[in-house]
Amino acid sequence: MSATRRQILARSGALGAGIAFSGALSELFAGTAAAQDLGRTGYGPLVPDPAGLLDLPRGFRYRVLSREGDPLRSGEGPVPSNHDGMTALPGRHGRVHLVRNHENRPTAAHPVPTVPGLTYDPAGKGGCTALTLDGDRVLSERVAVAGTAVNCAGGPTPWRTWLTCEETEDLAGTNGYTKDHGFVFEVDPADPHRTGAVPLTAMGRFQHEAVAIDPARGIVYETEDAFLAPFGLFYRFLPERPLGGVGSLRAGGRLQAMRVPDVPDLSSVQEIGTRFDGVEWVDVPDPLASGTPIRLQDFGPRGITHAQKLEGCYWGGGHVYFVSSFARGADGSAADHYGQIWRYDPARRRLTLVIVFGPDTDVRLPGESPDNICLAPGGGLMVCEDGDGEQHVFGVTRRGEVYPLARGRQDIGTPGAPAWGEFAGVTFSPDGRTMYVNCYTPGTTFAVTGPWQG
Repeated sequence: MSATRRQILARSGALGAGIAFSGALSELFAGTAAAQDLGRTGYGPLVPDPAGLLDLPRGFRYRVLSREGDPLRSGEGPVPSNHDGMTALPGRHGRVHLVRNHENRPTAAHPVPTVPGLTYDPAGKGGCTALTLDGDRVLSERVAVAGTAVNCAGGPTPWRTWLTCEETEDLAGTNGYTKDHGFVFEVDPADPHRTGAVPLTAMGRFQHEAVAIDPARGIVYETEDAFLAPFGLFYRFLPERPLGGVGSLRAGGRLQAMRVPDVPDLSSVQEIGTRFDGVEWVDVPDPLASGTPIRLQDFGPRGITHAQKLEGCYWGGGHVYFVSSFARGADGSAADHYGQIWRYDPARRRLTLVIVFGPDTDVRLPGESPDNICLAPGGGLMVCEDGDGEQHVFGVTRRGEVYPLARGRQDIGTPGAPAWGEFAGVTFSPDGRTMYVNCYTPGTTFAVTGPWQG
């Protein structure tokens, strides 16, 4: 659906809170502890927020933990802009460490402050901040890594750190940078100086989006959100020291890209349940992309498999799942779609298309690009919408029913042309009682509590 059509629907009131959805969502929870159907029938209509920040169902409440431009509690400077990927990690004495990316480019209104020992490139405006929470109280808020660029998403490690990903390939000398960018950095929110600002160069230099780690084998899977055809690749990194704990990924390893035989572009696959056996992994010729971006390198006469807008990536039930947010033939993709979730089974070397988002035939259910996605503790899926018009966090039940959980109300548009910042970084506290989510612009971090089912 075009942005114009969606905006017309929104203005006319014909746009309902929903997204079309098809596929066997239960596959996402096979082998997990989640047995209940969180949001079995949803939580009811969204109630307008008198404060104009976040609409939620009746019985839910939010607390603003942090807003861009306000002083960091550490005194290091203002809270940076562009709140993006995020995770919640358990701390000591029941506390929670919230690690938050800042997808800052050189023009960011509030860069991540440079801090000695935590800064990679003083010219980089991106990075991470870390909040330590005791219940709904913010005990501390500080810089966790600085001097990076366009920190989009990432993923948690089994040893309770965060891998933050740069979604850029800018080299030193570009946009004022003094060092090459396009790397993954490890962040320890409990002690940021323990991890410092060290690029994990063996994991590749490309437009990183997200990562997920196989907790049994230590293999790291990575998505690439490349903007131009032939688009990005799906990678795996075989560490020299798998599951070695904090700092172990610095020891290096082997980077490979996924090849699905005879499938050069995943967007060409349209039927849910389509599976491919015999998936191959091909060594990346030059992981540092010193002369040519990885996706354009020579992978041999059989080529490599590409996909547009590879975004979220997570591990569950012995499989790794990854998201293609959308594909458009007009951009160079083989076919159009409004969002896919793929499942890769390492044991069988099998790739399966399990979820498809889209407009279907009902104009009241426009397909909207799924971006950050997380599994809810009691079962179900939470999806951050990243499209046009009003922005939501949607819940999806195990039966594939879609319901609204939150709607952003911070209007960043102009009179007569309202606009709302996307949601990002949805994640849950370790006890499952609090959902944390960011509004990208204006950068706002929310903690949402309520009568969660499950």
